[in-house]
Amino acid sequence: MAIPKKDKIFVGLQLLLFIAYLLEVEMLMFRISENMHKLALFCGGIGLVLVLVALLQLKTSLSPFPSPKKGTKLITGGVFVFARHPIYAGILFMAFGISVWLGSGYKLIISVLLYLLFFLKSRYEEQLLQETFPEYVEYKKHTGRFFPKFNWRI
Repeated sequence: MAIPKKDKIFVGLQLLLFIAYLLEVEMLMFRISENMHKLALFCGGIGLVLVLVALLQLKTSLSPFPSPKKGTKLITGGVFVFARHPIYAGILFMAFGISVWLGSGYKLIISVLLYLLFFLKSRYEEQLLQETFPEYVEYKKHTGRFFPKFNWRI
């Protein structure tokens, strides 16, 4: 099966943002407190763990492309209980955490762009998942996109 053009565009933009993030651009630098430094490093570490666990749970379902692979099943257990897109969430935790840890406004801007891209990519991906897995609609009601849903009713 050929990879849809929209899938290639999303993955291409993601790759470009990853490359842009890795560039050493020393503009918009800022200082942070020691406590904020530790918190940022902690967030980056949480993101790394989240990505690694989600990668292990996806196994053969893993793909950089939004379109679900043929013959895969919907994974709703493990870290997918907390977020529908834990890899994106983990990458965002790492990107924002490292940006603050380094005091890089440039990397923060790239992190915001990554968030916007992941939001749009996940919206497209979820349309495809709903077509492939009818149970995705119910899963979506109870599970947040990048972060857990909380029922704030008292």
